[in-house]
Amino acid sequence: MAAPAPASASGPRGTATDAAPDPPQPSEPTSAQATETAQSGPAEPPQPGATAASQNQLTAASLEQHTEETQAEAGAGAGADEQVGNLQSVLHLEPDTGSNSDNDSAFDATSSASTSLASSILNYEYTNGRRYHGYRQGSYVLPNDEQEQDRLDLLHHIFLLILSGKLYDAPITPPPRRVLDIGTGTGIWAIDFADENPGCEVIGTDLSPIQPTWIPPNAKFYIDDAESEWVYSASEAYDLIHGRGLSGGIGDWDKLIRQCYTHLTPGGWLEFQEPMALCESDDGTMAAAVDMDRWQDLCNDAAQVFKKDIRVADSLKQKMIDAGFVDVHEKVVKVPVGPWPRDPRMKEIGRYQREHMAMGIEPYTLGFIGKVLGWSEAECRVLIAKVINDVRNRAFHIYIRFIFVHGRKPESAVH
Repeated sequence: MAAPAPASASGPRGTATDAAPDPPQPSEPTSAQATETAQSGPAEPPQPGATAASQNQLTAASLEQHTEETQAEAGAGAGADEQVGNLQSVLHLEPDTGSNSDNDSAFDATSSASTSLASSILNYEYTNGRRYHGYRQGSYVLPNDEQEQDRLDLLHHIFLLILSGKLYDAPITPPPRRVLDIGTGTGIWAIDFADENPGCEVIGTDLSPIQPTWIPPNAKFYIDDAESEWVYSASEAYDLIHGRGLSGGIGDWDKLIRQCYTHLTPGGWLEFQEPMALCESDDGTMAAAVDMDRWQDLCNDAAQVFKKDIRVADSLKQKMIDAGFVDVHEKVVKVPVGPWPRDPRMKEIGRYQREHMAMGIEPYTLGFIGKVLGWSEAECRVLIAKVINDVRNRAFHIYIRFIFVHGRKPESAVH
């Protein structure tokens, strides 16, 4: 990457990208499970990744208002059967018909170059009541303020629930010595990984200096643009490169994947965890969510104008294969928006995802539809209110596909 600057020790927490939405694909929903698919050829057996070091206190607080609903639904419904499919789809969610409720681094004060860079990085843009990054201004349309950081940390919690507490899905052995987290945002994934792997050096990069001051001694954060040319030396190769929620923030995914391949050690792993920016249903109820459907089409149109795809998730597997990765696996999980599934585990995940989505409607609308398509703030606010109503409508059995893809650089590859 282009000579990364150390992240400021001050400020809140992160930036990243995440899911937006679009129309349905019918078929009666049933259970809650992921399907894993693999590139032909022997794959290594999966092993657990690092467990998250701490629970996100925000998530509990943000859902406190739903305690009564949680209690009402706790006894409703039974777990649905798992169904494992092949290459393409995935899991089925059965609606619950029994209930209708709902760093230690800082800028060198003696360096004029660092001082100038610090000034640029901290020169935030304030628009429509939200704060946006200053470094490479305009290259990323979502905010980096406290509200957005809360959303990103909630999303981290959802990913942990989906992966049963694991931070990654790749079968990595032996434990990695150097790890890179692209688009680290609040740094929560990198911090958890560093806590769980004290012998591993963990680097997190992002456009915004919003990581916390107190971090593990083996973690470092840098201000950097992952789309710039990477300048790491051969001795700085990584055993694992991780990227999550980058959709809408990357313009050239093929270049990014090639750079990841180049800067991995032979046998090293690349893993992406991406929500597909498309709301769907298996029972046709998405058709009635007209405002959400219109909203996700507008977001996708804006992303095309912005030239940063928000629906790239389901093409990442083939892109990694084309770049030379082997043992490429894809896992797709249908994540419900709301606690409508019968399966208790997916009901819990859906409750969190509904709150996460409700928090994300405003930044996506103001960023993509407002900034890119030129809508006024007033027009955006009207649409935001309508879409949030659809998100909270318990009659809509909507889900978003979360796609996990990992692949290995061949042992025979030359760094």
